Amino acid sequence: MDAEKKQTEQLRQMLEKSQRIVVFTGAGISTESGIPDFRSPGGIWSKNQPINYQDFISSEEMRIESWRRRFALGKVLDQARPNPGHLAVAKLVQRGKAACVITQNIDGLHQQAGVPDDKVIELHGNTHHAVCLECGKRFELAPIRQAFEQNPHAPVCDICGGMVKTATVSFGQSMPAAKMHAAREQTVNCDLFLSLGSSLVVYPAAGFPEIAKRNNARLAIINRDLTSMDHLADLVIHDGIGPVLAAAVDPE
Repeated sequence: MDAEKKQTEQLRQMLEKSQRIVVFTGAGISTESGIPDFRSPGGIWSKNQPINYQDFISSEEMRIESWRRRFALGKVLDQARPNPGHLAVAKLVQRGKAACVITQNIDGLHQQAGVPDDKVIELHGNTHHAVCLECGKRFELAPIRQAFEQNPHAPVCDICGGMVKTATVSFGQSMPAAKMHAAREQTVNCDLFLSLGSSLVVYPAAGFPEIAKRNNARLAIINRDLTSMDHLADLVIHDGIGPVLAAAVDPE
């Protein structure tokens, strides 16, 4: 058995023996669906520096630029579809193996793949809708896009007049406390923490693998590049997520 098949078989056995898996996903699982990541060379932030939350709040110009960027990315985001990695994760949830998916991604592809909303903890929010920062009203993007294309401006809430922003967590914006708490609780209680496509460098989310290990869970990491937590893992696979996970979840 070659090294790749041996690692996939190890992963299959880990999945089979586990009863309460927590799946943690980063940008690497979605790049396989054609969505560019943010941090890598050539990524989104190498072309446009991220807009800080305080700049969004204080500057009409920055709010307009933020919306311009979102709609410029719209075609890529709207056309992206779940890949074999997302579908394999969904199968783990549907079979009762995985208790939840904790994700740093904002693309909603886990839900598209079949993971129920209540099983997905989106630490950085979701880019497919917007919210009023004052009253919390939800807004769909299509009407905002149509109005923006006719007259580029920063939308405001039709209820309270508050600023409307995509439902994502920006630089300088507080992480959602309830979701962080839920993610920690799930991590503490898992028996296998499966990290997919995350460099595991962005805290506090990157601390979850450490929490899992401290609570006697096994740790498996699939990521094309080295991560800061490889030394803690029971299994590390440096390869594409989709082919490896699909083969482990549904072996021939």
